[in-house]
Amino acid sequence: MTTPPPGTDELRKLRVRVEALARKREEAEARLTGLLTALLPLDDLLANTAHRSKRFAHSGTGRTGQLAVAVQQQTDAAHQMLRAELARHDVHPMDLIGKTPDPVEARATSVELDPTAPEGTVLRETVTGFRHGTDCLRRADVVLAVSGPAPEQATPAGDLDREQPDRGAARARRNQPRRTSRAQRLQPLPRKPSKRRR
Repeated sequence: MTTPPPGTDELRKLRVRVEALARKREEAEARLTGLLTALLPLDDLLANTAHRSKRFAHSGTGRTGQLAVAVQQQTDAAHQMLRAELARHDVHPMDLIGKTPDPVEARATSVELDPTAPEGTVLRETVTGFRHGTDCLRRADVVLAVSGPAPEQATPAGDLDREQPDRGAARARRNQPRRTSRAQRLQPLPRKPSKRRR
């Protein structure tokens, strides 16, 4: 009967303990990743609310505008607190605007003509992407630039006066027939000129 070498039992116990600790670490990392991923929609909501409140504050007047400014300030503060907490856990937005996206980190949802941006670069993110350390925590949804002519610009307000004379020409090109006025309806119809008899 052969006896096991001294220390074999201790080595086996140490190996079992290391495996148990590795499993616990993986479970803790999975819980942390799940928590951080669950917070990202809150970041989207706060960013969207701040953006909409800012637009509403510019268009609102009086008390309505003041309320919109207050909501925007509170939302901005909450958004900054959330971003700081995410950064404490090494979670950062990708900031892909102007860059060529990596398919692992970004998904192109649409394209837009833009003569100023290089083809295939990101014009904007419709859904912000985040990294956890160097790993991709959430892919970004992006709009890519494609080369093409510049879109037609709106007519400046100063040029409207110069276009006034052409409005009559635009009116002359009506597709629908003009309505007969009441005065015209009350007048007798013109008679057809009779043919001369031979």
